[in-house]
Amino acid sequence: QNLNEYVAALIALKQKMIDGDKYTVSFYLNKRLQLQFAEREISALRCQVEQMLQKILPLEKCQEELGSLKAELEEKKVC
Repeated sequence: QNLNEYVAALIALKQKMIDGDKYTVSFYLNKRLQLQFAEREISALRCQVEQMLQKILPLEKCQEELGSLKAELEEKKVC
């Protein structure tokens, strides 16, 4: 009977270890999915930033040209 109790205890311990391993694996799989989702969001945001920068650069050039034209007009007014 002692042997049966020992075997039963070992089986219970082994089951707890298996359950713990299943929990750990599912926990890390969930974290991995969260990380992949975050990486996709970051990638999408980077694309949006690149698109915005491409739109801003021509506007900055126009603003510089406008500033130059204003300065020329002011000079002509003074003359």
